Amino acid sequence: MPMYNPKIESMKADEIRKLQEERMVKMVRYAYERVPMYKKRFQEKGIGPDDIKSLEDVHKVPFTLKNDLRDHYPYGILAVPVTEVVRFHASSGTTGTPTVVSYTKHDMDVWTNNMARAYACAGATPNDIVQNAYGYGLFTGGLGFHYGAERLGCAVVPTATGNTKRQLQMMKDFQTTVLCCTPSYATFLGEAAKKAGMDPLKDLSLKVGMFGAEPWSNEQRKHIQDTLGLRAIDNYGMSELYGPGVAVECEHQNGLHIWGDEFYVETIDPDTGEVLEPGKKGEMVITMLTREAMPLLRYRTKDICVINWEECECGRSHPKIMRITGRSDDMLIIGGVNVFPSQIESVLLDTPGIGDQYQIIVDRALLDSLYVKVEVAPEAWNAPGFNKDALAKKVGENLTAVLTLRAKVELMEPGALPRTEGKAKRVIDLRKE
Repeated sequence: MPMYNPKIESMKADEIRKLQEERMVKMVRYAYERVPMYKKRFQEKGIGPDDIKSLEDVHKVPFTLKNDLRDHYPYGILAVPVTEVVRFHASSGTTGTPTVVSYTKHDMDVWTNNMARAYACAGATPNDIVQNAYGYGLFTGGLGFHYGAERLGCAVVPTATGNTKRQLQMMKDFQTTVLCCTPSYATFLGEAAKKAGMDPLKDLSLKVGMFGAEPWSNEQRKHIQDTLGLRAIDNYGMSELYGPGVAVECEHQNGLHIWGDEFYVETIDPDTGEVLEPGKKGEMVITMLTREAMPLLRYRTKDICVINWEECECGRSHPKIMRITGRSDDMLIIGGVNVFPSQIESVLLDTPGIGDQYQIIVDRALLDSLYVKVEVAPEAWNAPGFNKDALAKKVGENLTAVLTLRAKVELMEPGALPRTEGKAKRVIDLRKE
């Protein structure tokens, strides 16, 4: 399979670990000497850079949390003078102080190369036309996917999010082959195309979808692939770790390759912080191995997953994220049962007759049961003899069987739930209102 950087991407596991060890030792010293927060954290634990001699010592390094970025807003974790920074990105700050991410010229080059790798890993080539429907601006998605595609040599159509009618027209006219957006927007585009009298399988030229920025299930992936006629590729990243481009699926869609030369990944018990063996489900923790502007040591992502080291059919041996199952801070506790929204989605989309739009309602008055609003698929809704009550009962039974809790299900007419052109709002937590 083609690679953007075959020398790095085809490294064997032992070579990757050796490189990780060299870079980890250097990065720990770099962060200790240049970032006061890290020096203080190390001293509080009674250790210094000399105590980190190999990967076996990494567990001694203190964790970094998202609140650390907020507490040191805007420049407190910088390891270089502001004059060496060439780019800033930031979160929206809707839940408090925004998290600011800084980049040197070197950091931008690394990030762009990682994104070029991601496109190549997904099956894109320099001959492709990429339509980028991620948002541009402080959000890292738009510019990350844009510069990566250009670095690979693709032509980019920077449509950004929104203006769906024009998106579809340009997709058809430009013969776009690679679509970049959130999974929920890809679903929305498929619906909008059919409403406009367009047959995506005949009228569009799509072959690859670069989807990310929100959780999605294998059932939603299948729906998108069947509707738009492309290979739906899962992408992983977060603003704190450059942005997108941390990990990506290849054409085999069996786990996301995380670039081991740039990121050292662990899984831990989210409650105790204990490091887990590869193959054990836990919270993913990532150390950036070459970042200049804002080094992050053992950053707790809150994402729950399994990490495996195995050579893939595509020829890559970089560690794999075996699909994110949820975020520890997104987990819902309903009737004493831990539930992830992705689990609910999997059950819904795997039930015949159910559409792909839903909302999970969490309320103090419903703490002992699950309340889900979900649309019926148009073909089921319009079918002769459609029995709404029977389908609602079936959905409730399926949810109870998988999640072991009672479920209240409200079936909605197709198109009744609100659509978004960015990230979908799947969980309505009225306890926070």
